[in-house]
Amino acid sequence: MIGRTVWFAAGAAAGVYGTVKARRAAYRLSGPGIIDQAAALGVGWRAFSADLRDGMREREDAVVRRLDPAAASHLQLVTPEDHTG
Repeated sequence: MIGRTVWFAAGAAAGVYGTVKARRAAYRLSGPGIIDQAAALGVGWRAFSADLRDGMREREDAVVRRLDPAAASHLQLVTPEDHTG
């Protein structure tokens, strides 16, 4: 009897899991889902670009400080608060 209950619960859980996955897949393939994915891609790309620019600027500052300490006093140090968007 316990074995049947376990198999029933496992089947119900698999059914719920499958239903949720199918609904998510259907939404991703719908018009609004594709628009949401494109918007998320844009946000991710902008965040990646900002991180890349910050990293390049930090690396450039480090290289200038190492090669020419006199010029390092003229550098404008960039902080995360400098970026507005």
